Amino acid sequence: MGMSTDLKHRGNSHRNVSTILLVAAGLAVALSNGQDARSPGKPHIIIIMADDLGFDDVSFRGSNNFLTPNIDALAYSGVILNNLYTASMCTPSRSALLTGKYPINTGMQHYVIVNDQPWGLPQKEKTMAEIFRENGYYTSLLGKWHLGMSQRNFTPTQRGFDHHLGYLGAYVDYYDQTYQQNGKNYARGHDFRLNLNVTHDQVGHYVTDVLSDAAVQLIEQHSSRNSSQPLFLLLSHLAPHAANDDDPMQAPAEELAKFEYIRNETHRYYAAMVSRLDRSVGRVIDALARQQMLQDSIVLFLSDNGGPTVGEHSTTASNYPLRGQKNSPWEGGLRSSAAIWSSEFERLGTVWKQQTYIGDLLPTLAAAAGITPDPDLHMDGMNLWPALKYGYESLEREIVHTIDTNPASPYLAYTRGKWKVVNGTTNAALFDGWLGERVTQEVDPRSANYEEVIRNTSVWQHLQLLMGSQSERNISSLRQQAQIECPESPAATKPCLPLLAPCLFDIDADPCERNNLYEEYRNSTILLDLLQRIEQFGRQAHAPNNKPEDPQCDPRFYHNEWTWWQDEQASGAGRLSSLLIVFVCFGWIF
Repeated sequence: MGMSTDLKHRGNSHRNVSTILLVAAGLAVALSNGQDARSPGKPHIIIIMADDLGFDDVSFRGSNNFLTPNIDALAYSGVILNNLYTASMCTPSRSALLTGKYPINTGMQHYVIVNDQPWGLPQKEKTMAEIFRENGYYTSLLGKWHLGMSQRNFTPTQRGFDHHLGYLGAYVDYYDQTYQQNGKNYARGHDFRLNLNVTHDQVGHYVTDVLSDAAVQLIEQHSSRNSSQPLFLLLSHLAPHAANDDDPMQAPAEELAKFEYIRNETHRYYAAMVSRLDRSVGRVIDALARQQMLQDSIVLFLSDNGGPTVGEHSTTASNYPLRGQKNSPWEGGLRSSAAIWSSEFERLGTVWKQQTYIGDLLPTLAAAAGITPDPDLHMDGMNLWPALKYGYESLEREIVHTIDTNPASPYLAYTRGKWKVVNGTTNAALFDGWLGERVTQEVDPRSANYEEVIRNTSVWQHLQLLMGSQSERNISSLRQQAQIECPESPAATKPCLPLLAPCLFDIDADPCERNNLYEEYRNSTILLDLLQRIEQFGRQAHAPNNKPEDPQCDPRFYHNEWTWWQDEQASGAGRLSSLLIVFVCFGWIF
């Protein structure tokens, strides 16, 4: 299951010296560019994003199957975002985060960018990183990008990030940072860079630790420069996304040893992958506290979408009791387990039920920093900072989850207030059920002393110290409030068959989408208004940017590296690669 060669297990606990020096050098250059005055009220903004983490795979939701004590400590000390919605897949979700727009308004709504496809986030779209950098922030992306790489100008340091260490495509091997395109005869290519430069220094090191080390080093260097410049850090983890199909589940041996009680090997690896992610959250908050930056920081943890329980890239992730999973229109694909902390919050240690969209995070965090984005950007996201700061929950939110008009499988999901409409679905409805229910009796041994485990984390201790008089928190009560309860379905429940007819749900009363109300409200003004609004969004939607595969991307043409192949083609490398394609087609490679 996991790789067991010496390459894959050596040096997992050691920092990479070359990476640290390069991060420090990059930071020094940025700090010498004149942006060294942090205005009062501009907090450091730290976003830690998991990849494909299941809604129920953080233990503050109530599961004792495996614990996430650092994430839980952040959640209980801050504000649990109980209704944060994302897109249901990586690329659309990340585009919404960075632009504050629905993917239907940027052309990013249909599926994801596969490594061999020559498209990306349109150049005209201004990113969160650009906005924060223009307002004095040092901006860093550590980890996954997945918003285009066929051209250099699609990549992070050309889209507002001063610094990037990580990979450009969908995912990589956790140890050698390579990506193998499924179903294609391309070479297995390496995909890991420091800014625009290929780096192999991390090969043999577990990538969750590589990114955590880089985050800690970045924070330390930022502080040691005595800079008053605010830091914007997006730590975009690979974990717990599956790696390449030949070895999808990977974790260090010492992490696996903590979960020997889990009999299913795939699930044991998944628990270890999530646990290493949890450790990363603790390390980042520890670093902020050591450098006395935590008090002036906003720390946000979230997943980019729901987890894949079964099917492609499945990991045993659980979104239960929510319906569906990643790449579906159901709550299990769209709701993210998330938490945020700031010393500015007046109601720390609460569960916030306000409906929130991932596109709201840009205007909301900008407002926290005293930044007013240009209204000509026409963001769909809303500034929820005042509501979040004071704990208000009364705002009715409209969310266009997706309107995908792909002729092969059109579908949509739309929410306004308590009402949700679903019409059509993905994967021929194969994954439309309630997946990932934990029927096993396997529980983390630490769960017997759950509250003590949480209170003993350094995350809890750092944040409680800063909270002062607000420090008493009822962990059990918060954990109970964060759980999703599915009410008993009425005897006359109407099933939802979205390939045959639209479905309507009252998400407040039925968060698990069991009772289809479409027939009951079929002739009502409520449903009519919803459908008219969906039609309006559909008419205005940007056509999908997707483009078909381009075999010129093959890493064998570029020293076995995934790179911006269209630029390489334009620079003259294309003549050689075109000739090699002919050779490959005729089997003349030797």
